[in-house]
Amino acid sequence: MTDSTAKTSAMSASRTKAIAYIGLSVAIMAIGSWVTVPIGPIPLTLQMFVIPLLICVLPAKWATAAIFAFIALGGLGVPLFSGFRGGLGALMGPTGGFLLGYLLAVPAAAFLLQFASKKVEGRVALFACQIVAGMVFTLIAYITGWLQYAAVSGLDLQAAFAVSVAPFIVPDILKVVVAVACAQPVRAMTR
Repeated sequence: MTDSTAKTSAMSASRTKAIAYIGLSVAIMAIGSWVTVPIGPIPLTLQMFVIPLLICVLPAKWATAAIFAFIALGGLGVPLFSGFRGGLGALMGPTGGFLLGYLLAVPAAAFLLQFASKKVEGRVALFACQIVAGMVFTLIAYITGWLQYAAVSGLDLQAAFAVSVAPFIVPDILKVVVAVACAQPVRAMTR
């Protein structure tokens, strides 16, 4: 086998692996969104566990591609979102700001983690960086979700915050911490 053939083969294998991981990530995000606990107009889902887990496990480019694929497929009508919803109505509705915010939140958190993980040494420092990345993701999703919820529902910002963000802060912090803890063995297996 020539050097050029070996490079082509390695690139093809890498591309295949990326596609497989991205597709699997979309499926896992869908399952996470389908596991819901209705606690008002916005359900509590496992999505806020799954996405930080994927941010910690996948390379930043793959995590970004996975979230864009998830939102694109859901926007086209594939029932990937909570309550088995899909379509533009789900993205433009009261809770759509959280989903649309993922398009900003995942790349921001994933590339921040990728950059920071190159600068730190040790498992504790990496764990701390992953927690920060998970919180960055959550904060961005909260801001976009809160603002869209206020705009679509007609509530003022304070009332919208009380309904769309406040009830989720503690559970979502716990989900990020558990996701980061679960990411450690998963990350070791995928490398």
